[in-house]
Amino acid sequence: MKGIFQKSFTLMLVLMLCLLTACGGSSAGEEGSTNSNGGTIQAKIGVVSYLTGAGAAYGEAITEGLKLAQSEINEQGEVNIDLVIEDSAGEAEQALSAAQKLMNDEEILAIIGPTLSTEFFAVAPEADLNGISIMGTSTTAEGIPEIGDYVFRNSIPEALAIPTAMEKAVERTGAKKVALIYGNDDVLTKSGFDTMKKTAEEMGLEILTIETFQKGQSDYNAQLTKIKNANPDLILASALYNEGAVIMDQARKMGIDVPFVGGNGFNSPQVLEIAGDAANGLIVATPWFGESEDPKVVEFNKKYEEAYGKLPDQFAAQSYDALYIYADALKRAGEAERELFHEALAETKNFEGLLGNFSFDEIGDVVMDVKVVEIKDGKFVEFQ
Repeated sequence: MKGIFQKSFTLMLVLMLCLLTACGGSSAGEEGSTNSNGGTIQAKIGVVSYLTGAGAAYGEAITEGLKLAQSEINEQGEVNIDLVIEDSAGEAEQALSAAQKLMNDEEILAIIGPTLSTEFFAVAPEADLNGISIMGTSTTAEGIPEIGDYVFRNSIPEALAIPTAMEKAVERTGAKKVALIYGNDDVLTKSGFDTMKKTAEEMGLEILTIETFQKGQSDYNAQLTKIKNANPDLILASALYNEGAVIMDQARKMGIDVPFVGGNGFNSPQVLEIAGDAANGLIVATPWFGESEDPKVVEFNKKYEEAYGKLPDQFAAQSYDALYIYADALKRAGEAERELFHEALAETKNFEGLLGNFSFDEIGDVVMDVKVVEIKDGKFVEFQ
């Protein structure tokens, strides 16, 4: 009797385990809703963006680019993406709090953002620790992808963009002497300065003076007076658009008329809105040139303007491409499972996006071409 009872009990346990397995299905409940049988792949993507505060134009452009891509991707039917957007207000502490909220949602597959490199350095290590892929679409400081295996970006780093812009500017102007000015309280602007200084030294340029400022500063008279008295051929400026545009405006009013070579923070239409004609002579490197006649760029401009009543900038274009890169990885992964998605994302090669041919290198950094543009007659034009 005891043997029969044990056999019956064992059989009952096996049946119960089978039933539980059937009810449990895949790990989609923890990692996002999935369908690995050829249907639409459902995924929730978290977004941390700079939506309120002095630099909100960056975050606004990024979220608009994401939403436009989301509507197109979902309409195509292979992937359906739900964006869960949180505001960072441009502050590292708030960015981390927003990201933790997203990471605590087991259905969040991956994260896009935060916007500023300072914020990203606070958030990315925790995402990496939790095994959640995170991509920066506007983070160009040195050391971003090196944070961890789950950390990526599709924004061209300052270390690639700035030297390209400087070489073009020196080649055309014959500059031999430069002055540097940068924000010393932000990771992006400090990283941009480091690249500018290193590149200037490698190119044999004489550095006449190095000036610093802080976020929110409104008066640059002291710094610009030193620069004017030094009489440089070029000014290398690493700043976000708020401070950068004011610096250019005050420089022109003081009679400083030499070209500025800017870092990634200058890549915004806000520079033109704030500085007006004083922005003429700004040279920057960028993956995005909105005046291009490339059919993809023309079509994107049209759709973006119809949706938002204005033309897109670099940050909108990069975030638009970023969501398509995520969608492409999702398709190759076959389901919205975090580790499968991470593996597929890391293998992204020769992705044909809005900004051109894109790949990740072995550490998750950008492999793509960079363009140089300048502001001339009140608009960005291709550098000649």
